[in-house]
Amino acid sequence: MDKAKVRVGVLLGGMSAEREISLKTGAGVAGALRERGWNTVEIEVGRDLPARLVAEKVDVVWIALHGRFGEDGCVQGLLEVMGISYTGSGVRASAVAMDKVSTKRALQDAPSITMARDVVWRAGEPMPNLRFPVVIKPANCGSTIGITIVKEPSELAIALSAALQYDNEILVEEFVEGQEITVAVVDGKAYPVVGIVPESGFFDYEAKYTKGMTRYECPAKISTEAAERAQRAAEDAFRGIGCVGLARADFIVRKEDDVPVFLEINTIPGMTATSLSPMAAAVLGISYPELVEKILLTAHCMAVET
Repeated sequence: MDKAKVRVGVLLGGMSAEREISLKTGAGVAGALRERGWNTVEIEVGRDLPARLVAEKVDVVWIALHGRFGEDGCVQGLLEVMGISYTGSGVRASAVAMDKVSTKRALQDAPSITMARDVVWRAGEPMPNLRFPVVIKPANCGSTIGITIVKEPSELAIALSAALQYDNEILVEEFVEGQEITVAVVDGKAYPVVGIVPESGFFDYEAKYTKGMTRYECPAKISTEAAERAQRAAEDAFRGIGCVGLARADFIVRKEDDVPVFLEINTIPGMTATSLSPMAAAVLGISYPELVEKILLTAHCMAVET
């Protein structure tokens, strides 16, 4: 393959609350692709995206978008209609994985996957009786945006109000105490487990994106059994949702019994050179540019010529 003749469009930015994170992912990906010799153009995504793709004569797209309109199946559907191959999961898997409730329901019968108990609350409905602490999560949002740990009933209204800024459907989940970990899965194969140790004790948006507020360990300092269970569960979640290319499953290794409890699977996780998936790849001897190229080579399109 003559890389110089293949026009790769890196989609970045977008229209979601995670725009700034996407800009960083996209810049890193574009730089890595150029380093590997690919003819690459960065495209900041807006409502003029179809015209931009045509004007830039893009052959294949590396999707570096996070959140709504980029990670939820919308841009994937557009690319299918246009007949342009793209990286990552397809329309259905993207839509399911973006919605935390849909993800949990899709995977609830998988024997390898343990999940926290939950209830779903929608704006205007009465709240069922809860046993605190609980975790409040907007159903459709990433990067821990809108998530709050609620320890007392008096804190619930403020947490719900924060979550409702991002979605009218809220996942209310039992709080699981333990070690947070994440497992990157590339083309169906789990990479080494990364341990996440936030200084504040809670891996929220600030801890995730503020330098020095979180320590990462790869391989994670957990038992061999817990690591193997998490890798198996991550691979099963990847297959169960129907993911393609790269995805990353998040867990908490429950303190009481050393069982990895599944939180969610991200179909377009952060991909700067210092992100968690490249960190895991490095343990296997795979460089950041090599990983970015590996993902590019999984690009696909289900569109049928007419």
